[in-house]
Amino acid sequence: MSKPFEPNPIPAPTLEPGLEHFWDEAKEGRLAIKQCQSCGKVHYYPRTLCPFCLGDTQWKQASGKGTVYTYSVMQRGNPNPYCIAYVTLEEGVTMMTQIVDCDLDQVHIGQAVEVVFKPTDGDDTPPVPMFKPV
Repeated sequence: MSKPFEPNPIPAPTLEPGLEHFWDEAKEGRLAIKQCQSCGKVHYYPRTLCPFCLGDTQWKQASGKGTVYTYSVMQRGNPNPYCIAYVTLEEGVTMMTQIVDCDLDQVHIGQAVEVVFKPTDGDDTPPVPMFKPV
């Protein structure tokens, strides 16, 4: 029996200081990550200082393409099943997210995915990046 994706309400994100650029880019349909100006490594979750060498970081636009590293379909306690996953972006960073807009029984490790931005609850709140199969 297949498990089609049915959207659940998405709470508005917490708009923390220093992440304004991330959410502004999300409003424009672009995924932003951080890159260290010293060692050149990219990372997600965005931080002011590089988690590898403590160097200063700058924003970089990500391709929005990646592959499913691992996932779990959550079925209990919610009327609509959903798929939580770690997606490894082409840039090399892995982010926790949801897989949406697909038959959840078809999700698999190594699957190619691309970013989509889903609206959140609340007035004038930015959309949240999630991924759908390519």
